[in-house]
Amino acid sequence: MAFLIWGDQMKKINIISKAKEFENIIKHRRYYSNRYFVIYIMKKREKYFRFGISIPKKIGNSVTRNKLKRQIKNIIDNNKCFNKNLDYVIIARKEILNLKYINISDNLNFLLAKIDGEWTNENK
Repeated sequence: MAFLIWGDQMKKINIISKAKEFENIIKHRRYYSNRYFVIYIMKKREKYFRFGISIPKKIGNSVTRNKLKRQIKNIIDNNKCFNKNLDYVIIARKEILNLKYINISDNLNFLLAKIDGEWTNENK
C-alpha cells in the first residue's frame, strides 16, 4: 500500500515500516555511525530510496520519540544528498537528547553526505 503525499514531503512509498525489512537491512551489517546516529544501509534494485527510523525506548517517552521522528523525517525531506539505490535504517542514540534541531540536522546530513560520497565512488 503506497500513498503519495503532494509537495516536498516524504512519500509513504519511501518509508520502511515492516520489522522483517528492518531486520534484513540491519543483518546486512553495512553501517555508518557517529555519536548521535547509526545508519544501516543496503543496496537494492528499485530506483527510489527508502528510510526506516528507529528511536529506542531508552531515549524517552512516546512524545519525545515521536518528536524526534518528525524532526528526522523533516531533515530527510529537506536533504537531497542520498543515494537512490539504497535502503536506510536510521537509529538514534541517547546523546541526541542533548542536541537542538540544527545540530541534529548537521549531524544527520553529515552522515548522509558521507554515505552518498562513498557509494558514488564505489560504483564508478
